[in-house]
Amino acid sequence: MTRVLATGTFDLLHPGHVFFLRQARSFGDELYVLVARDSMIKHKAQPIVPEGQRLKMISAFGVVDKALLGSESDIFEPLKEINPDIIVLGHDQFFDTGELEKNLGERGFKAKVVRIDDAMKCELCSSGRIIKRVLERYGQNEE
Repeated sequence: MTRVLATGTFDLLHPGHVFFLRQARSFGDELYVLVARDSMIKHKAQPIVPEGQRLKMISAFGVVDKALLGSESDIFEPLKEINPDIIVLGHDQFFDTGELEKNLGERGFKAKVVRIDDAMKCELCSSGRIIKRVLERYGQNEE
């Protein structure tokens, strides 16, 4: 049985997330998803939706066998429990595939890293675009 791991912030869920998770699932028999902890997101703005709610949303997807929150200190820590065969990265995730495989190997993991270069094309297939649309429509100072 091939265990696949996908990771992400998954803020403001949109069809692009669904596309990514379906693509990730196609690489194996089981799909585990790590939802990024709020405290570990440093490469972009903090999520709108709290981590616990994002976890519940991802857990509800039928293609996801198990969703977990990531570690608050070491991104590799949850891999000890999951032990993935394949780690799938989305087209917009900032990890360098080769560097990630090297870091995994140094920690004793044998997972193959695959990047999905394809992305769903739609007007609001991006959390950033959703936020921009809301701000345009409702203004920055309104609740």
